[in-house]
Amino acid sequence: MGRQSTKENKNIYFLCREDAGLTREAAAGLMPGMGPDRIEKIESEKCVPRPEDILLMADAYKRPELLNMYCSGACPIGRRTVIPINPRDLSQIALSMLKSLNELDERKNRLIDIAIDNRIDDGELPEFVAIKDALADIAVTSNTMQLWVDTMIANKKISEEEMDQVRRKRLS
Repeated sequence: MGRQSTKENKNIYFLCREDAGLTREAAAGLMPGMGPDRIEKIESEKCVPRPEDILLMADAYKRPELLNMYCSGACPIGRRTVIPINPRDLSQIALSMLKSLNELDERKNRLIDIAIDNRIDDGELPEFVAIKDALADIAVTSNTMQLWVDTMIANKKISEEEMDQVRRKRLS
């Protein structure tokens, strides 16, 4: 590994490469079609990374959160459709999910009452918004869990093959 850069204001791509313990040359060796010069331009913000650059960096640096960061922040479609996710510990994710599920469980009967006539009147709107927000929290937490799993797989702390075997057994 080369020496650590003393550059200030390093962008996320620079930081992720350094955290992976890679020089630009070593990183380029892990990313077919991307040379050290392209990495330098992305890290110094002389050029904007393309989606395929982000895919390569996420894999090479074992940082799947780069995908969510790019899609939710840099991609014009993703800015509208992808929720930004902050990586968290498994215990934080589990507690957040339980909290969201409990809140939704308390509101499920009210959702039935609201939905029965297939319309939402003014008196039902505040509760409907609360239910929608609880569902959004569950979606974010679910995506956060998937990011955690992807990170564990990328860092070889969980075997994707073993997970697939468990999934197949469960479904059979």
